[in-house]
Amino acid sequence: MSVSWEVVPSVAEAFASVLVEELTTRTGHGRLYPLFLSGGPTARLAYQALADVTAASGPVWPQVEIYWGDERCVPRDDPDSNYRLAREALLDRIGETGPVHPMYDAGPPEQAAGAYRQLLTGLPTLGIVHLGLGPDGHCASLFPGSAGAAITDPGCLVVANTDPHGVNPLPRLTLTLPAIARADLVVFTVSGASKRDALARVRAGDDLPATHVTATRVRWLVDEAALPRSGAS
Repeated sequence: MSVSWEVVPSVAEAFASVLVEELTTRTGHGRLYPLFLSGGPTARLAYQALADVTAASGPVWPQVEIYWGDERCVPRDDPDSNYRLAREALLDRIGETGPVHPMYDAGPPEQAAGAYRQLLTGLPTLGIVHLGLGPDGHCASLFPGSAGAAITDPGCLVVANTDPHGVNPLPRLTLTLPAIARADLVVFTVSGASKRDALARVRAGDDLPATHVTATRVRWLVDEAALPRSGAS
């Protein structure tokens, strides 16, 4: 596994640059390439930046198959939906893509998790997975102390999960750590002082879900505001 830490002036713009480079390199080989999207304010800015640089010149998008790394169990048009966020910030602005696979719309979370798990089973790679970092050290919807964060079975790619501490409401669907490990590239985007303590703990190797993320490559895109007060390089 290769891990890089990059301090950038704009996390959103850095994310857009990374995605353009990676998707341009990885598409055009006669097969669809998977991209797993995230949610939250930083993701919205990142997707808006990505749309800005690819909407007018994005022939790559029809070769990209869109998935989600986690989702709240709400209807797709709900303000809390990661699908809605990605649609508004990115998908509605870039024209045609490959198939789009929303993670949840209705029904029992466990049933939805099983359906998404089945959808992913045949993928040779999970391609690029975009993750954020919560102030509690969660990523995707893998919360500290949750059952989902403890999954080690490599065949269990998606689970229904909840925050045992109640900080993050609503039941969720999420990729597991073994699923994320099947990615070619994980891109973390971390912005703002509210993430400073969590980022410091991850860098120190504390037992947090984000600390345990593995993949062929992991790139952390971090702004100055999120750095520990003592600084980082």
